[in-house]
Amino acid sequence: MTLVFVCVLDGVGAGELPDAAAYGDVGSATLQHVLERTAVPLPNLEGLGLGAVVGPLRRADGSTLGAPRPEATYGRLLERGAGKDSTTGHWEMMGLVLERPFPTYPRGFPPEVIRPFERAVGRAVLGNRPASGTAIIAELGDEHVRTGRPIVYTSADSVFQVACHEDVVPVPELYRWCGIARGILQGEHAVGRVIARPFIGSSGSYTRTPRRRDFSLPPTGTTYLDLLHERGVPVVGVGKIGEIFAQRGVDVDDHATGNTAAIAACLHHLDEMEDGLLFANLVDFDQTWGHRNDVDGFAGGLAEVDAALPGFERRLRPGDAMIVCADHGVDPTTASTDHSREYAPLLALGLRPGRWDGALEDVGATAFWRLTGEEPPLAGEVIA
Repeated sequence: MTLVFVCVLDGVGAGELPDAAAYGDVGSATLQHVLERTAVPLPNLEGLGLGAVVGPLRRADGSTLGAPRPEATYGRLLERGAGKDSTTGHWEMMGLVLERPFPTYPRGFPPEVIRPFERAVGRAVLGNRPASGTAIIAELGDEHVRTGRPIVYTSADSVFQVACHEDVVPVPELYRWCGIARGILQGEHAVGRVIARPFIGSSGSYTRTPRRRDFSLPPTGTTYLDLLHERGVPVVGVGKIGEIFAQRGVDVDDHATGNTAAIAACLHHLDEMEDGLLFANLVDFDQTWGHRNDVDGFAGGLAEVDAALPGFERRLRPGDAMIVCADHGVDPTTASTDHSREYAPLLALGLRPGRWDGALEDVGATAFWRLTGEEPPLAGEVIA
């Protein structure tokens, strides 16, 4: 019996991709820049090959990164498909490479989207423009509380976000509204995700709650999760994995919220699982620190992951594998607060030791091969 543990550090990119200029992301290098600006100790990530992934750099205290352990596998993974969002990255990781990016709305959503949504929920929307989630809640929260009108906004990513105060629109009703939006946003307007953004508090001190929920577009083709499910191989998703794949191919959806809860969930499942795929997303690098350009928070998140790694490793048996990677970048040191088009780091144990520079889909291909013994029929090469 074999277990493969894939842990996605959401937004922890490892340097600009060759086509970064087309996305406005020249110079983005999430990991490198965070490490250069902080002195956070990361001995366990260094042992997995962090220094080899980011290349020579000097941290704020003048220190450099150590060499990888002999048994580690490390490198950078190319995102070949179009886009730089979580859905695109995770789908590609599981063998589904998108040729065209999801639609984005730099001028807000058109009438053919907004009008049917307003008719369905019985209220006109507020906002309808790209914005920081915390900023638009601070700006329009009072009017929302007074009128009950939902705050609709987007970003540089392919998302339709709906923010409502929990005392004004109960969370189940907000989820229902987002389900309506998901039904409207099809065809040419098939955004990657509709996101419910409940918040609480009073004027001047509104805060978002952990009851966020993502309503993702179902995968547009077969993924390695589908193939594992067909073969009866257990798949456990932690964090937003289940939502990203619209629950398809995910047998257990553990919707742990935030990095700390997701790490605890991973430890629990590693204790309980005998075989299968444990697929986890640690979202705080993206939603909490990256989008807010919080370099110190980002560094602290890396330290939390570093501290968790020995516990993960102790739970691996001979023949098991652990793969730490990312889905895109979100460099907190640049002027932008959006995702960045970057390589994903590859830091692994239980695979072929040494350098491996490949593509994101190699993660899914490797997991499929290790768990079934079959040659992968979708995109990706086996890291073996």
